[in-house]
Amino acid sequence: MMIHGFKSSNQDFNFGPWKVTAIKTHIMKSADVEKLAEEMHMPCLPEMMFGDNVLRIQHSSGFGIEFNAKDALRRVNKKEGALRVACAEEWQESRSENDHSKEIVKPYDWTYTTDYKGTLLGNDLTFNVIPTTERINTEKLKTREQIMFFEEVLLFEDELHDHGVSGLSVKIRVMPSSFFLLLRFFLRVDGVLMRMNDTRLYYESDKMYMLREYTSKESKVSDLSHVPPPLFTEPNEISQYLPVTETVYEKLEFPFIPQEETSDSPNSTHTQAP
Repeated sequence: MMIHGFKSSNQDFNFGPWKVTAIKTHIMKSADVEKLAEEMHMPCLPEMMFGDNVLRIQHSSGFGIEFNAKDALRRVNKKEGALRVACAEEWQESRSENDHSKEIVKPYDWTYTTDYKGTLLGNDLTFNVIPTTERINTEKLKTREQIMFFEEVLLFEDELHDHGVSGLSVKIRVMPSSFFLLLRFFLRVDGVLMRMNDTRLYYESDKMYMLREYTSKESKVSDLSHVPPPLFTEPNEISQYLPVTETVYEKLEFPFIPQEETSDSPNSTHTQAP
């Protein structure tokens, strides 16, 4: 489903006042995973946990946003919701001949579903997140523009005891005048459920803000009988068949950076970050 990049790499790319950092390293050791699960009060964490992987976009003045597995998993429901219980029972019934299914249904969200939209960076200076009616210009994204930097970072993946897949990955592409990022959580519980939570982040270099769009889609597999089965393993293809259950449109406004008063300018002013 996703790129399994086990080769360690640490890349920085400068884009005006921004620095994009992509860190990809080895899978977490089981002892570290167990310790982290304890800290998070979860029975267990995904089989493939890339706890040190990160994709970060940071302004020279310190504020920014990053995407990492630990913060994403902190957004996982620690208790079963009604839908998840129903789903688990249906799944357990369909797998009754298999003892493994008994192990999976535990009092926590064993699908690792997360509505994580990124971690804001900065102490005194951070993005101001507000609702917006503005939308990402998808037509502009389709125009052929030189890609100066591209990277995909896998944050976690779990094969649900061979009964599907649950995973989170983030990818970014930087063009001369903009960058576009997609954080995708993808879940397939074989024979039961498909779910996709996408966070898109878009920035044009002449703007004083980024646009962030979160879309959650979900469908029971029984409602997807019209979809060719091979598409079930292709998130990009299956996406168009899944009904939207939630959308959040936000503007990440850059913080005001105070300028020191000088004798030439008696009135102190606030200017926005470049």
